Amino acid sequence: MKKRSWYRRKRWILFSIVILIYVSVITYHRLKPLPEGVSYASEVHELSSDEIEFLYDLTYDKDDEEVYDHSIFDEVNKTIKEADEFLILDLFLFNGYTDGKRDYPKISEELSKAVVETMEKKPDLNVVLISDEVNTTYGSHEAKQIKKIEDMGAEVIFTDLERLRDPSLFYSGVWRMAFSWFGQDGKGWLPNPMAPSAPKVTARSYLELLNVKANHRKTVITEDAGMIMSGNPHDASGFHSNIAFKVKGTILNELIKSEKAVAAYSGGNVSKFPDKSTSDAKATDDVKAQIVTESKIQDSVVTAIDDAKEDDLIYIGMFYLADRDIIDAIVDATERKVDVRLVLDPNQNAFGQQKIGLPNLPITAELTKQGKKHLSIRWYDTNKEQFHTKLLYVKGKKESTIVGGSGNYTSRNMDDYNMETNIHLNASNDQKVIKDVDRYFERMWTNEDGTYTVDYEKYQNSLSPYKYVMYILQKLFQVTTY
Repeated sequence: MKKRSWYRRKRWILFSIVILIYVSVITYHRLKPLPEGVSYASEVHELSSDEIEFLYDLTYDKDDEEVYDHSIFDEVNKTIKEADEFLILDLFLFNGYTDGKRDYPKISEELSKAVVETMEKKPDLNVVLISDEVNTTYGSHEAKQIKKIEDMGAEVIFTDLERLRDPSLFYSGVWRMAFSWFGQDGKGWLPNPMAPSAPKVTARSYLELLNVKANHRKTVITEDAGMIMSGNPHDASGFHSNIAFKVKGTILNELIKSEKAVAAYSGGNVSKFPDKSTSDAKATDDVKAQIVTESKIQDSVVTAIDDAKEDDLIYIGMFYLADRDIIDAIVDATERKVDVRLVLDPNQNAFGQQKIGLPNLPITAELTKQGKKHLSIRWYDTNKEQFHTKLLYVKGKKESTIVGGSGNYTSRNMDDYNMETNIHLNASNDQKVIKDVDRYFERMWTNEDGTYTVDYEKYQNSLSPYKYVMYILQKLFQVTTY
C-alpha cells in the first residue's frame, strides 16, 4: 500500500515538473527580448516630391469583364535591372506554385530572371536575398526561384523564425519541447499545403507550419531606390490587388538598416550589406517619411488615427482587420465625429480555397453595433483573387498622413510575431503622393470607371452564428494567421 502511494506521488511530482517546464517555455517565448533591430522606428526623413511614388495593382470588373490594372512588379523588375552597386530583397512568398485552375502571371519567374540577368550583366553587383522558409515548406524541398539566384552567387538568408516570439501560445510550447528536436530528414510524402503543384512535404514541415509565424516583409532596395509593398512575387497571388511605395533619398539607409538586422540575427553575412546608400539627392521638406517595422507599425497607425480631428476623413484599405488597439482607435475616432471609411477584403478566398469570412465579417459586425453615424464600410468585390492592400490614409484639412506596406491589422502582424515593413508619410494635401492615394480610394469608393466595391450588406448577411463561434474559437486558441 505504501509503495502504491509513493508511486502515485511520483507521478504527480513528474506531472507538475512537466507542467512547470511547459508554462516556463511558453511564457519565455511569448515575452522574450526581440532580436536587435526588430520593431524599429527610423528617424523622420525629409523627401522631395519626386522621391516618393505611390503604385497599385487593382483587379476589378468593367462591362462584365475582369480588368487588371497592375504596375507594381513591372516597377520592381525595372528597379532590379537598374541596380549597379547592390540589390537587397526581402520577399515573403517567392514561388510559382498554383492550383493550376487559372493562367496565373509568372511574376516569380520574371523577378528571378530579372535578378539573374542583372547579375550576369553586372558581375560586381552585390545581391542579398532574405526570405521565409515557407518557400521550401520549412525544409522539405528547394525553393526553385530562390535557388537560381543563390547559384549566381547571391547571399541567400532564410529568416530564423525561432528567434521571434511565439504567437501560438499553446501549440508552440509543445513544438519547442518536443517536435523541434527532430531533424528534417526523409522524403516528403504529404500533400503540400501551398498548392497541388508544389512538392510533397514531410510531417515535420506541417508541425513547424502550425507555429504560424513568418517574415512577412516585401522590400526591394538598391543604391538609387527602394520599394515597400503589400504584394508578393508569388504566381498564385498574381491577380491580387496591392499597393506599393517607391522611395529615393536618405531614407534608403533606414531600409538597409532594417534588413541588415534580419540578416544579423538569422546568421547571414552582414558584410554583404552596404553601410549606406549612395544617393546624393538634396532633401527638402515636401514629404516627411519614416520606416516602421513590426509593432512600431501599430504605434504609427494608432497615433495617426488618434490625431484625426472632427470633420477629417480616414480611409483604411485592408486585407485583415482584427487588431484590438487599431479597432479601438477607429471606434474612438468615430465618437470624435471623424468620418471613417473601410474598404475590406470579404475573406472569401485564399489561393483557390473557399473561406468563411474571418476575421473581417465578425469584426465589422462588432464595429457597426457601436454606431454607424461616422462609419462606412464597403467590401472589395473580389472574384477568385484577394484585396491584399494594407493602407491607411488620414485626410486632414491641410495635411494628410499615409501608412502603408506589408502589415495587416492583426495581432500576428502588429504585436512583434511576424516581420513587417511599412512606411509612414506626412505631407500637405497638394503633394502628388497625397493626391494619388486620395484618388486611389475615391476611385474604389465611388466605383469610378468600373466595379471595385460593393455595399456592406452583400457579404455581412452571410455572418452566421457558426462563423462567429469559429472566430471566437480561433482567436482563443490562436491557430490562425490573424
